Amino acid sequence: MSKVWMITGAGRGMGLDFAKALLAAGDKLVATGRNPERVAKAIGQSENLLVVTLDVTKPTDADSAVKAALERFGRIDILVNNAANFYSGYFEELTPPQINLQLASSLLGPMSVTRAVLPVMRRQESGKIISISSTASLLGFEFCSAYSAAKFALDGWMESLQPEVAPFGIETMIVNPGFFRTELLTDESTQYAPSSVSDYDQRRAQHLAFWKSASGQQSGDPAKLAQVLIALVNQPELPRRFIAGADAVGMVEQKIALLQQQIDAYRDLSSSLAFDVNPKPETTLC
Repeated sequence: MSKVWMITGAGRGMGLDFAKALLAAGDKLVATGRNPERVAKAIGQSENLLVVTLDVTKPTDADSAVKAALERFGRIDILVNNAANFYSGYFEELTPPQINLQLASSLLGPMSVTRAVLPVMRRQESGKIISISSTASLLGFEFCSAYSAAKFALDGWMESLQPEVAPFGIETMIVNPGFFRTELLTDESTQYAPSSVSDYDQRRAQHLAFWKSASGQQSGDPAKLAQVLIALVNQPELPRRFIAGADAVGMVEQKIALLQQQIDAYRDLSSSLAFDVNPKPETTLC
């Protein structure tokens, strides 16, 4: 039986690859984006497609999108929180509005959309919630402080959500991609902090050159990730986390090794912090 998917940010980048793959597989799709005309044009026509307006930073958009999905298809089986942007720069130079926008799109947005979908899945007693995160949610990278903050929080929220919704037959999965050839690093999706602190000038120039040169050269193929996503959804149970890409696996293994090294180095000190079971009696001087 075909499934009903709802994907945010479906008109470009990774979301577009997901959309085309699942429609080709015969599933139904609620494709969302801030510009529905652009989404429809990018995906093409299909009787299994519903395109709706959804700016993830607007909770009312999420409610309207879910209502439209139910009117057309009657259910929502899989939600993919995919919409994202990238505010890059040194923390000291990132403006508070930029940080707020990063959190709004990459953390609060997925929360709002998920909140709108959960009542549907609870009534169905089934559903899958997938959030596209990043390796930047597991490792902090220089020049990515705001983005990493949002993605670290996204992972923490998703891990905490799983035991809350599992009794209703709802599963969750975090996807941590490495470098995939999407539009995330294009000028439309990436905003840089203003140059305001001269002490960062040299390193800032190096990072700007790296990010701009990396756009369109990433090794990961999003079309292959789309096929893997469909395969994972069709398994009897979702993995709680999927590390996507050989580069991502390598980076995460390094992080695990570092954590283990730090645990081992300070194990005795960490283990010494409990209250004494039999504290020595206080002595008083007469």
